[in-house]
Amino acid sequence: MKGKAYLVGAGPGDYGLITIKGMELIKKADVIIYDRLINSGYLLSARKGCELIYAGKGPKNHEMTQEEISRLIADKALEGKLVVRLKGGDPYVFGRGGEEALQLRESGVEFEVVPGITSAVAGLAYAGIPITHRGVADSFHVITGHLAAGERRDWRALAELKGTLVFLMGMENLGHIAKELIQNGKSPDTPAAVINWATTGRQKVAVSTLSGIEAEARAAGLGSPSLIAVGEVVELRSELAFFEKLPLHGKRVIVTRSRGQASALSGRLREMGAETVEIPAIEIVNEPFGEALEKAIKDLRGYTHIVFTSVNGVDIFFESLSAAGLDSRSLSGMTVAAIGPATEAALKDRGIRADIVPAEYTGENVAASLLPTIRRDSRVLLPRAKGARRELVELLSRECRVDEVVTYEAAMPKQEKDSAQAIAELEKADIVTFTSSSTVRNFIGLIGEEGIPILKEKLIVSIGPITSMELEKYGLKPSLQAAEYTIDGLLDVMKKNAEVE
Repeated sequence: MKGKAYLVGAGPGDYGLITIKGMELIKKADVIIYDRLINSGYLLSARKGCELIYAGKGPKNHEMTQEEISRLIADKALEGKLVVRLKGGDPYVFGRGGEEALQLRESGVEFEVVPGITSAVAGLAYAGIPITHRGVADSFHVITGHLAAGERRDWRALAELKGTLVFLMGMENLGHIAKELIQNGKSPDTPAAVINWATTGRQKVAVSTLSGIEAEARAAGLGSPSLIAVGEVVELRSELAFFEKLPLHGKRVIVTRSRGQASALSGRLREMGAETVEIPAIEIVNEPFGEALEKAIKDLRGYTHIVFTSVNGVDIFFESLSAAGLDSRSLSGMTVAAIGPATEAALKDRGIRADIVPAEYTGENVAASLLPTIRRDSRVLLPRAKGARRELVELLSRECRVDEVVTYEAAMPKQEKDSAQAIAELEKADIVTFTSSSTVRNFIGLIGEEGIPILKEKLIVSIGPITSMELEKYGLKPSLQAAEYTIDGLLDVMKKNAEVE
C-alpha cells in the first residue's frame, strides 16, 4: 500500500481557525506529526490508534532538527501510512513547509499542501488591527524576525515601505528591529504593536510607537510567541478591538465532561474568550448492560411510564430500541418524563415530546411531578446510569412498581494525562467546571488528595445542587452554581460572574 503525506496548516491558535479539509485529514490520519504552537484540541479528533509524534521547536529548544522532521514525514509515508504534518499557521509562511515538500518529492512520496490561516493576518485581526485599510495601508509585508546565520537584510528598503509591516518570530530581536527601521528612515513615532499568543485565550497586546514598543512589550511581560506590527493601522485598535473584551478572555478553564460531550462545552467557552483544557473525568460505558435493556424493551408494552434522567440515557435507550427493529412509536400511550431541558431536547430529536419536565431538575422533583399521574397498578421503566441517586426510585416505589434498568456507567476513562500531568494543568487553570457528580468523583480520583488543596484555590463552577453536594463530600465548596441546571445555566453564571469581577 502506498502512503501519502499532507502538509496541513493548523491556523494561528484559535480552535475554529482551521480549514474543514485540515480537520477531515486529522480524523483520517494514521500518523500526525505536530508542531509546538498548534491547538492541542485538534489531536482529540484523531482516530483511535493514530500515532501522535511531537516535533515542536521552541526558541533555542528543538525536539528534532528540521532535517529529521522532513525525513520522518517521508519515512512514515513510505510505510504506507496517511501522514498529516500539522503545522502552526500556514505551511509555506515561514513554516519551512517548502523544505518538507522537497524532501517528500525527493523520496518519491505523494503529497498535498493544505493551506492554513497565517497568524500574520489573523493575529492582527484578533487584536483589532486590520492589516490593510483604505486610505491608511494599501499593502502589507510579512517578514521573518529571525534571520539564519550569515543572512543580511535591506533595512532601508523595508523602512521605505508604506504598507503594514508584520514580523514573525521576532521577539528576541524586537529592539534590533525597531532600531534598524528608525535608523533607516522610519519615523520613531510610527505606531507599533506586539501581539502575544495571538487568537488564543492568553492573547495580550502592547501598543506604542516604534521607539517605545520594546520597553512597552517588556513591561507587559510579553515573550514568545509574538507578532510585531508596524504601521498606521495599529491606531485602529482603539476602535476595533473585540477579542479581549469577551467575558472569559484570559481565563483558563478545565472541562471535565466526557470526551464526546466536552468539545461542545469547550466550544461555547471559547466563544466567550476562554482557553480550555479538556480532562475528561467520565467515559460512557454501556456494553455490559445491554441484556437488561433488551429484556425491558421486549416488555415495553407492560409499562405505563418511562423516565429519562440524562441525554446519555436517551441515546442508549433509542440505540437499543432501533437494534430491536423498533422506533419511537413503541412509546405510544406511555407517560414520558425528562429530568430537564437537555434530556427533553434529546427526546424531541427522537420524535418524542416529554409529558413531564419538572421546574427543578432533580430526582425528587421528577418524582413529585410524576406522582399525580401514578396509580397502584402503574409500572415505571427507569433506564439510567449505574450508581445513580436512589431518591427517585424510593419515592416512586412507595406508590407503584418501578423497574430500574442500568444502561450505562459513567466510568473513569483511560487518561491521556496521569495524575501529575492533571495536577500541572490544574495549577495553571483559573476555573474548573463540573457537570455531574460523576465528574467530581472521577476528577478527584485522578488528582488525588494532593490535588484537592490546589482545586480549593480555583473558581469551581457546579452545574447544580447534586453536583455541589458531591463537591462538599471532599471539603470543596463551589464558587458558582448554575441557577438553571443545564450547560446554558453553567455558562450564564460564569458570564455574570465575569461581568462583575
